[in-house]
Amino acid sequence: MNTAMNPIRRVVIAGGGTAGWMMAALMSKLLGKQLSIKLIESEEIGTVGVGEATIPALHTFHNLLGINEAEFMAATNATFKLGINFENWKNIGEDYFHSFGSTGNDHWSAGFQHFWLKGKAEGLSRTYTDYNPETVAAFANRFAHVQNHGLNYAYHLDASRYAVYLRAMSEDNGVQRIEGKIGQVLKHDPEAGNDIAGNIASLRMEDGSTIEGDLFIDCTGFRSLLLGEALGVGYEDWSYWLPCDRAVAVQTTSVRPAWPYTRSIAHPFGWQWRIPLQHRVGNGMVYSSKELSDADAPDMLRQNVEGELITKPRLIKFLPGQRNKVWERNCIAVGLAGGFVEPLESTSIHLIQRSAIRLMQLFPAGGVQQADVDEFNLQSKRELEHIRDFIVLHYHANERTDSNLWKHVREMNLLASLRHRIELFRNTARVFRPSDELFAENSWVQVMMGQGVTPSRYHPVADQMGQDELKRFLGDIQVKVQRTVAGLPAHHTYVEQLCAPYRSTDAMVMPLKRA
Repeated sequence: MNTAMNPIRRVVIAGGGTAGWMMAALMSKLLGKQLSIKLIESEEIGTVGVGEATIPALHTFHNLLGINEAEFMAATNATFKLGINFENWKNIGEDYFHSFGSTGNDHWSAGFQHFWLKGKAEGLSRTYTDYNPETVAAFANRFAHVQNHGLNYAYHLDASRYAVYLRAMSEDNGVQRIEGKIGQVLKHDPEAGNDIAGNIASLRMEDGSTIEGDLFIDCTGFRSLLLGEALGVGYEDWSYWLPCDRAVAVQTTSVRPAWPYTRSIAHPFGWQWRIPLQHRVGNGMVYSSKELSDADAPDMLRQNVEGELITKPRLIKFLPGQRNKVWERNCIAVGLAGGFVEPLESTSIHLIQRSAIRLMQLFPAGGVQQADVDEFNLQSKRELEHIRDFIVLHYHANERTDSNLWKHVREMNLLASLRHRIELFRNTARVFRPSDELFAENSWVQVMMGQGVTPSRYHPVADQMGQDELKRFLGDIQVKVQRTVAGLPAHHTYVEQLCAPYRSTDAMVMPLKRA
């Protein structure tokens, strides 16, 4: 494909929600003066909008947009997130914490886990999480921005308010929002005999109007109206490794001050999340329809939440996997339209962010070039498969015997890429990862040890330390962590103080007007 004679001037984003408005916000910020950007969404079509937890990479996106953190947090009722507490995942009654940031001090030749393992063998090590400031702060319900010793953090946010916040920014930068439903996707005549034959030409709305474009962004959710239905791009099914295929979500009132982490609680049929915001708690269950019926799921969720229900439970059906391509011809799928890995590690918003940034890096101003398309698809596929492997790890490494679900994921045939990572860690305590992968070494270490993957040996560099030196080394780290956390205020107090200057009726629904 080479449409260099057909430069991109008109961009049409099909669908709003988090995916559509994140894409519109970044594109209009960087290229708004050069492009006509239109976003189509309908108030009658609800968005999935249950993924309210994020990861630290969102800071990059916000920095690109020039977002004021306190203003954003006030507008979205956001709280801070230091990690995820996994409850009952390895086995019933056994919990572990996957924190952001690093644990202990690494040596260039070996990670901290090697020194911790030596200390454990000699009776010197405390719990692994005692050497991680994010974990200690999370369980103490403390947080603050600390200069030089800052905690690595993300956010819990109201996804609906976030979309509204980004919409205001986008419209300030020239994005035109069009209310309505898409009735038909129209393509260029396949007999036209030029480079655009078979490309999407326009979207015909249900009211009869037509919206033409040069580049189309498919943010239509699981349906994938443009890429999947109109262009016929197939879907790769990952349900063998990720057998949960349903989610039910509900909002509840807060019964205690917001804690700075996500709770992920495993059940025989799947798992549930609890995400505390400033004004409420987001709750949901991800489950296998073979283990729990859709009729019973809402009641099961009601039995496992705190506070009064604010909304009615909402059922969402999905198929884990990815489109064979996320960029085909002049259409790019973003968010759920391009693939879905369940929200266990809060990666949904991150993947939207990565698609937006990747498109800006490869934007086809002079026309769609096949080399750009291929690179975009290659990076997207590699990124999603890395995340898939990390999430499958949580399921596979378990000792639960209470349902067919946990038995299946423990005994299933693993993908070769994940099997290698587990064997390498079990045999040597080593984790090697390409620099462009999302989850760093400490993330793999925390989850593997938390799920019961125990290394049989550690790196010999740890033996360079004598017992007294190792004891001081570990003790100094632990004391430093305790001192850092002891100086932090309560999380909810800090959030309120941070947001108070922006707390107004307008700030709760949209960003403040900038001078």
